[in-house]
Amino acid sequence: MLQRFAFGPEINEHAVMFRLWAPLAEQVLVQIEQRGQWAMQPGKDGWHVAEVSHARVGDRYSFLLPDGTKIPDPASRFQPDDVHGPSELIDPSFEWQTQGWKGRRWEEMVIYELHVGAFTEAGTFLSTIEKLDHLQRLGITAMQLMPIADFHGRYGWGYDGVLPYAPDSSYGRPEDLKALIDAAHDRGICVFLDVVYNHFGPDGNYLPLYAPIFSSRHKSFWGNGLNYDGEGSRFVRDFVIENAIYWLSEFRMDGLRLDAVHAMTDDSDPHILTELAERVRLACPERHIHLIVENENNDAGLLSRRESGEPRHFTAQWNDDIHHALHVAATGEIFGYYGDYADHRSRLSRSLREGFAFQGEHMRYRGRSRGSPSAGLPPTAFISFIQNHDQIGNRAHGDRMISSHAVAAIKAIAAIYLLSPQIPMLFMGEEWGSVDPFPFFCDFNEELNRKVRLGRKEELGRLPGFDARDAPDPTSESTFRSAKLRWEELSHDRGLGEHYRRLIGLRHQTIVPLLSQGGGQAATHDKNGSLISVHWTFRTAILSLIANLSNAVVVPSGPIHGQTIFSSAPGSVGSFDPWTVIWSLSSEI
Repeated sequence: MLQRFAFGPEINEHAVMFRLWAPLAEQVLVQIEQRGQWAMQPGKDGWHVAEVSHARVGDRYSFLLPDGTKIPDPASRFQPDDVHGPSELIDPSFEWQTQGWKGRRWEEMVIYELHVGAFTEAGTFLSTIEKLDHLQRLGITAMQLMPIADFHGRYGWGYDGVLPYAPDSSYGRPEDLKALIDAAHDRGICVFLDVVYNHFGPDGNYLPLYAPIFSSRHKSFWGNGLNYDGEGSRFVRDFVIENAIYWLSEFRMDGLRLDAVHAMTDDSDPHILTELAERVRLACPERHIHLIVENENNDAGLLSRRESGEPRHFTAQWNDDIHHALHVAATGEIFGYYGDYADHRSRLSRSLREGFAFQGEHMRYRGRSRGSPSAGLPPTAFISFIQNHDQIGNRAHGDRMISSHAVAAIKAIAAIYLLSPQIPMLFMGEEWGSVDPFPFFCDFNEELNRKVRLGRKEELGRLPGFDARDAPDPTSESTFRSAKLRWEELSHDRGLGEHYRRLIGLRHQTIVPLLSQGGGQAATHDKNGSLISVHWTFRTAILSLIANLSNAVVVPSGPIHGQTIFSSAPGSVGSFDPWTVIWSLSSEI
């Protein structure tokens, strides 16, 4: 049974109920192309409603404000002519082939982040289905889609969406997205969606014309913050929370990744994040639902657990700390925020043991303290990775590590994060060593494009280590096309393909059963010369890592305990060659 939502049109057997929350407008009309206009009745709390018996699925409609401005439905389900065009009435029903799908347990996750437009040449939901068998063979159990909420233009990263209920038309229709999710579930692959609730994009957001969507009391990187705690905030909160439930219920997504939650400022109680998590879990009790956050402040409180070990609100957080430490180890780059990870051995060891490398300590790059104590959290509360859209795209040329650094180093750090008790995440193409860049790209109007080009050069110019003078134009179609994966290179994977398949297979075989037992918090670190040495205690075993992330041969100061389950240098006992990683398992508790 489909869930009813307060926002967006409600299609009944004989009529369509159109609804718009517009407390700043005295009168609103709904206009249906080829059919006519109807006055909407202003009601309680700023709602305007109109029941139209002439409306049909497939009709295109707009709202007319008192000054004549024509706007799309802010809860539009589809925008065939982009964000400034009319909205289309969509039949929400779909013949799911995987009715019995309940999702997968969190400890089974191996996540694959992808951008729909750049993942394939066609760049659509339907063309993504063609690559699902590849992901299944690789051992992927969840794919995470970068934001798909409708944004202006032919291409973009998706973080400037303005119509959060409408899948961007450049990727296909809503039923195409449902077909993708259905096909993924048929292969045992979960689907997560990246959602943005901290700002709206600059092109196509009409909400401020008729609703108090923003608050001047709160500022963020993008300007005024969303009104989560002022007058009229109840409806803003419901608009966002219902959107989360909409993706999970109507599209049967398995989870959400909430972008930059540190920018969701809210002085009320409960905080918008708390209410969202609680209402989402109540709305989908019959399935495994996983909620992920990106949180620059490393607030461990968002990841708290119940006595049963289940997440109280959020399941996990992207762990930038482990990325930065592994990146410095593999590349030697210590400019910008990487400078705080120059001592990558200690930062990496702490990130592996306790989640955050910074747990309240001063961070030079930020100029203030960062993080809170996280040692009491299970390792599965953290998502580790060596690439993602941000860490590649924030470089001047969007270049990947593999394009300028040794394959041996890439293999070593991959062996660490893929077998760590934390949840691993790959970025599309990583598994075969794609050298295709992933630069930032967008397609706004001419004036906004000019500002983006200027702002991008200024931003990159402030970062040491980047030469922004010859950086690609972020608004050019050629920049977007350069980010498309060249699948023909899959057969020239430099040995990485088999390496990744082996590691992920070993994870499912050996690491996941350990995580299913619980535990893993009681991690320790040995001082084994200049080697990295970490141990995690589970109920029936101790998992151990010892690694040489350097270009020098290192002699260990002590023996390796337990049975070796993975070694990048078989037969190495007395010394560790450069970029050697060994994982072992011991039953000595």
